[in-house]
Amino acid sequence: MSAPFDRSLTGELAGEVPPEWAVSPQAGDEERVVESALRPHSLEDFIGQPKVARQLALVLEGAKRRGRTPDHVLLSGPPGLGKTSLALIIGSELGTSVKITSGPAIERSGDLAAMLSNLAPGDVLFIDEIHRIARPAEELLYMAMEDFRVDVVVGKGPGATAIPLEINPFTLVGATTRAGLLTGPLRDRFGFVGQMEFYEPADLRRVLARSAALLGVELTDEGSAEIAGRSRGTPRIANRLLRRVRDYAEVEADGRVTREVAEAALALYDVDHLGLDRLDRAVLEALVVKFGGGPVGVATLAVAVGEEPHTVEEVCEPFLVRAGLLARTPRGRVATEAAWQHLGRPVPRGGVPLGRVTADPQAPGSSSEALFDA
Repeated sequence: MSAPFDRSLTGELAGEVPPEWAVSPQAGDEERVVESALRPHSLEDFIGQPKVARQLALVLEGAKRRGRTPDHVLLSGPPGLGKTSLALIIGSELGTSVKITSGPAIERSGDLAAMLSNLAPGDVLFIDEIHRIARPAEELLYMAMEDFRVDVVVGKGPGATAIPLEINPFTLVGATTRAGLLTGPLRDRFGFVGQMEFYEPADLRRVLARSAALLGVELTDEGSAEIAGRSRGTPRIANRLLRRVRDYAEVEADGRVTREVAEAALALYDVDHLGLDRLDRAVLEALVVKFGGGPVGVATLAVAVGEEPHTVEEVCEPFLVRAGLLARTPRGRVATEAAWQHLGRPVPRGGVPLGRVTADPQAPGSSSEALFDA
């Protein structure tokens, strides 16, 4: 049986969406090693998320002045925005150790009880993807978060006995990419909830400048702006693109990352000026060319590009929707006018199909069925 702490944070989650794409927000095992060297170690060094960082600083400073453990912290938001970094910073600011695990790794309540009983006073327990924790373990976590106590059940059947076990005061930091999947009782037990937002280009340029200094890369302002503009508002993607541009600059140029070098390198890696990669453009091309702009079901769209439906839905769609290139409708996925323009194709006469999709399934010309069913 593996140790309860320090299990891989990728686990089943990363296995669902392979992180080999240049602009995937997921991180593989090797990339996490590189990320650990680039992570900030204090709130002063943490770039972006000013509201969350300021609120968290007040929570931690207040707890230190009172000589008590801080309230439990929940960090929610898309992957790659710094939730793990903030969890490690919390431990650094408090001067305590951080025990790391993930929701899918906690399959039984006994696993969680073992973790909690091994915590030293004031330790931080970080659970990534906490919404995927097993229900028996979640119910055990309720009492631990409120009373710093767990009931260990000994025996089975009518002879089973619950033995109360006191645990040291600790701070739970939970991270989730899907806050809506958290149960109400678990969400209510967090004293502080921070919602992570996508980064502005100016903040990404600061992230890139710091990473370039740590990696020993000569990065110009124009090169930084070019990489930041294609990073989808995500620091993890910005750092990944920086490393790939660095490789290109060292092999094909003089080692300096300028605008021209960044443009050539990112063109080689199929990342366009909006941050779309090969798979993103393949989805848009299939939607526009093969299906006339939609509506089309996600399963049919995935078959058209040779990928799994989950990959299209989890990797491509979030950014395409946020960029205004794709819309989800009751009838299926639809390309917007901006998608036609981005692909350099003329917008259909009479407008794109999105304008003909109505919310009322009983309205004339509308249907609850996708034009190209999944």
